[in-house]
Amino acid sequence: MNSEQMQKEIRDANVTYLMLAQNLIRADKAEAQFRLGVSEESADIIVSLSPVQILKIASGNMLLCRFRVDDDVVWNLLTNHAPSKVDNDATAKLHASILMAGRFSEAV
Repeated sequence: MNSEQMQKEIRDANVTYLMLAQNLIRADKAEAQFRLGVSEESADIIVSLSPVQILKIASGNMLLCRFRVDDDVVWNLLTNHAPSKVDNDATAKLHASILMAGRFSEAV
């Protein structure tokens, strides 16, 4: 993948992310803040962006979204790599969601 193609992929991901974020915020602001991991102030800014502003912001060389999972325990639960006392995939994903939710509330 060359530099130009990578820049296009980043722009596309940023546009998609910002449009999704706006839709989530408009539908349910509190839930969107939780799902996106953003503050109320950031949510207000994102939802107020015009299409032109979204395209301009998205065209930078930096990916706007990031992985919020930076913990081996959560990754192992999500990918079923951790030995588990429960062989239920849904339970493991629920446990991972609870861990991530706790980290979000600590960050806010």
